[in-house]
Amino acid sequence: MKMASPIKRRVSRQIHIGNVAVGGDAPISVQSMTNTETCDVAATVAQIKRLEAACADIVRVSVPSMEAAEAFREIRKQVSVPLVADIHFDHKIAIKVAEYGVDCLRINPGNIGREDRVRAVIDAAKYHNIPIRIGVNAGSLEKELQRKYGEPTPEALVESAMRHIDILDKLDFQNFKLSVKASDVFMAVAAYRQIAAQIDQPLHLGITEAGGLRGGTVKSAVGLGLLLMDGIGDTIRVSLAADPVEEVKVGYEILKSLKLRTKGINFIACPSCSRQNFDVISTMNELEARLDDVTIPLDVAVIGCIVNGPGEAKEAEIGLTGGTPNNLVYVAGKPDHKVKNEGLVDHLEKLIREKIAVKAEQEKDLIARS
Repeated sequence: MKMASPIKRRVSRQIHIGNVAVGGDAPISVQSMTNTETCDVAATVAQIKRLEAACADIVRVSVPSMEAAEAFREIRKQVSVPLVADIHFDHKIAIKVAEYGVDCLRINPGNIGREDRVRAVIDAAKYHNIPIRIGVNAGSLEKELQRKYGEPTPEALVESAMRHIDILDKLDFQNFKLSVKASDVFMAVAAYRQIAAQIDQPLHLGITEAGGLRGGTVKSAVGLGLLLMDGIGDTIRVSLAADPVEEVKVGYEILKSLKLRTKGINFIACPSCSRQNFDVISTMNELEARLDDVTIPLDVAVIGCIVNGPGEAKEAEIGLTGGTPNNLVYVAGKPDHKVKNEGLVDHLEKLIREKIAVKAEQEKDLIARS
């Protein structure tokens, strides 16, 4: 019997980024950020569409100039996923993209400048009903805080965040979410835990500049996992020096492992050993590559021998246990038929896709009846 998730999520306000609810009882959303040149509209649109196909809930786009703002206008017309504009310093850019249909502004009120400029951005956000994300990073703390603390600390991150929040409070603006990111896992986790106890706005989780695909995945899984286990976090971004699509995939895997979100196939696979009756690693590599397009949840067990195979297969919707002379396939937790090694991947893919098709029809029927 599989354990249910014991996680009790922190109670937070709910805001909306386009049609995606963030906070409250909404599912934890997964987002990424484009790394194309924003003024290259075709390249940016193509990347956003790939992220959307990977089931990114929200996509952030850097808008560093008025030229980029004009490009953003064209990008917005060509994609449907909610877009966040990442803006620093120039309040006119924020006002312009608000007019062009942005779904959220990522700004730090403190670096926009004079109060009248901050007020103009907030007025535009109010008028267009656009939320704001305050994004505090250990690498870009205010100079005054750097002098006060000597180096980035959790307390410095939280103080920076509260300064930005105070500005929004004075302008009677509560439609925001917040992040307090650091590349150091301990610092980020401590900062998020502190700020979570002080405000009720939704929190955007991330370990900033986490590293490459392998190292960044591990660091993000550890840091985000600790916070999510605490019930902290309403939307996540895994920051990788890699294809942004990988950020979305890793994000979903983190949420799936904690039973906070389901998307695609949840593979249970052994690392293989000399007892294996088929090549588990090559089988898994091939299955993951072939079934990368699947978004409907499905538990699939691929175990190379009879030691743990039957137990894991009984808990999965489709299971494979290595055996001699033939392997045993389980369907819905029960032994169903045997299969040879030859054509094993083709056979499993066919079974999985048939099961996915049935579940898709069941979902359609459920929606039609509701």
